[in-house]
Amino acid sequence: MRDSVRMPRAPLAGGGAGSPPVRRGAPQRVRDSLVGMNETARPEADAVVSVRGLSKSYGGKLVLDRFDMDIQAGEVVGLIGANGAGKTTAVECIQGLRRQDAGSIRVFGLDPARDAQRVRSQIGSQLQDSGLPDRMRVSEAVALFAGPDASDPAALMEQFGIAHRARAPFAGLSGGERQRLFLVLALLNRPRMVILDELTQGLDPAARRGVWAAVEQLRRTGVTVLLVTHELTEAEALCDRVLAMRAGRILDQGTPAELIERHAGQAIIRFTLPVSDDHAAATALQQLNRLPEVQSVTRTGDIVTVRGGRVVIAHVGAWLTSRPEPVPADLDVHIPDLETALLTLLTDPPDEATEKAGALAAPAQATGGLR
Repeated sequence: MRDSVRMPRAPLAGGGAGSPPVRRGAPQRVRDSLVGMNETARPEADAVVSVRGLSKSYGGKLVLDRFDMDIQAGEVVGLIGANGAGKTTAVECIQGLRRQDAGSIRVFGLDPARDAQRVRSQIGSQLQDSGLPDRMRVSEAVALFAGPDASDPAALMEQFGIAHRARAPFAGLSGGERQRLFLVLALLNRPRMVILDELTQGLDPAARRGVWAAVEQLRRTGVTVLLVTHELTEAEALCDRVLAMRAGRILDQGTPAELIERHAGQAIIRFTLPVSDDHAAATALQQLNRLPEVQSVTRTGDIVTVRGGRVVIAHVGAWLTSRPEPVPADLDVHIPDLETALLTLLTDPPDEATEKAGALAAPAQATGGLR
């Protein structure tokens, strides 16, 4: 019986014919990254990827709508968006697999439509639908995809923790081992940029952490990484910047902390604060209200609720530890995270999301803070 083979239609892993299996991924960087702001973006001189006014339609359906982005060398950039947001089409255009209807793309200063092979030779891809023959051994796969200027295969396999599995067949690898193998193949031919699509999908927590550590190794070596993921905790842990995409446009972008600040709402701290009388209760509430970043303080019975920015957590904690009473045993802290921020942004009705993005653009643009 023949082994089942799932191979990509084009080798894109840095080194031409000796490239690992690839499919699709997606990056994005936008100077003015909000809906309606794309036309004002300016190219970055040192950008690895620079896209301007990119549009693409299929059968009359607009998939990419005049969006711009810049990706800088050495960044780990995450692209978040629901199925159909345009992520795959954007990456196909960037890699020269699909021609845009309008707009310009430069990757390492090259036009992917005219210089597709030169662009692909500098990109390594670990992508969701990659596959190898079941009986192919790890060492055989590495030898197959190694180009003439490849890195030392043994050193790479050791670096990513699969050297001891060199003689194992692909079908015998665990999910985490397969992902690490595809990382080795993606890096084998010394690419300047790596695309990672749903890197840890289906992995157990231990395997996921191991793959995260591998991405951190890429960061340390200065490789530019484009990470497409539905795991928002993954994006928060790994990415220098995150781009939220819907309907062919970027709704917002920034560091995880910036997106959390803009879209995730307040930190909430609740605890029991027994007091001897109303005067003592009023004094405690006044002290809490005076703390930096506190937006509101309420009391229901003995339960106090404090709301504010994330930094308020530290101030309330310091206030509690400064009191003679023990820190309340029922202290509960809700910390806003990237998942809350992007779910809020991406699930708002389109008009409402656009209004929120536009409202944020003006002050950020005026100060140069939204970049």
